Amino acid sequence: MRLQCFVAVLCLGAGAMAGKYSRDVNEQKPGGGDGQTVEFRVAKLNQVWEKAQRTPLSPVRQAELHSDLKIQEKDELQWKKMKVEGLDENGEKEAQLRRNFNVILAKYGMDGKRNTRPLESNFLKDHDAKEGDVFDDPRLDKLWNKAKNSGKFSNEELLSLKREFQHHKDKTHEYDILMDTVSRTEEIHKNVISPLEGDAKEHVLQQKHTDLKLKMRDLNQGFERLRKLSHEGFTEDSEFREPRVIELWEAAKRTNLSNDELASLKEELRHFETKVEKHSHYQEQLELSHQKLRHVETLGDEEHIKRNQEKYNTLAEKTREMGYKMKKHMQDLSNKISSRGLEHNEL
Repeated sequence: MRLQCFVAVLCLGAGAMAGKYSRDVNEQKPGGGDGQTVEFRVAKLNQVWEKAQRTPLSPVRQAELHSDLKIQEKDELQWKKMKVEGLDENGEKEAQLRRNFNVILAKYGMDGKRNTRPLESNFLKDHDAKEGDVFDDPRLDKLWNKAKNSGKFSNEELLSLKREFQHHKDKTHEYDILMDTVSRTEEIHKNVISPLEGDAKEHVLQQKHTDLKLKMRDLNQGFERLRKLSHEGFTEDSEFREPRVIELWEAAKRTNLSNDELASLKEELRHFETKVEKHSHYQEQLELSHQKLRHVETLGDEEHIKRNQEKYNTLAEKTREMGYKMKKHMQDLSNKISSRGLEHNEL
């Protein structure tokens, strides 16, 4: 009898240790055992961040990656709670998280694939490229050159327009990444043997195709807006200047929200636009601070280097923090517009 009790206690202890080990591997503590600070609680996100610091990403891109990883961390930790409560039975949320993670890896060239796109810091084009090609897309470059030479835009308006073009280019890139993810998922889907597994993966595929259709619709609408702007210029009653804010406002106007709801949302978007502009300002300051630090390092004055390094580190931390808050706010606004739009459309 005593032997049976002893074996039972051993099994329970082993199970507890196994569960603890699994949690420790996947959810890290803020401080490592060697006293080193762990940036993210999810192990794979921490690995990506550590790898990013060894790659030639610019300071602004590193800050952007950090913000994206923080958003991913928030979503993954929320999903873990959902899973424990049995709220993701069909695995749809898990599949979406995996897709978002793959998009982040590809977006920053950390998916292990050879990056054939030109580096963002390399403004020199190949001899075959035409002068004035900026966006690596003939349609966008043609529109941009027409707008730039039209005389309809002030310097400030041209900067705003260029941000919209760049935003559209980034969205097109993310669409390409998502389409590649869907293609790879379909290849896996072909090799499924179990009918039950097949049904579950079929559902995930349908969801991905729906996402692709929505993103393609948004891209088409975005390009149409750019085409119209390039021909007609900004109107005096243009509500916003920041591309991400414009995108949210255009999406809100396509829903059946009441006038009062739209007016309330417009006010919230104005506050959000201020946040986006402030974040952009910090990104510019971070880039300047990095250039100054590199210059100071060539002079070899240790005290001067230390002061500039401290300033740069503080600015980088502030930029990452603001980027996370801005992206989280955008995510909340996007979800709010989508859900309210769906509610109204179902009525």
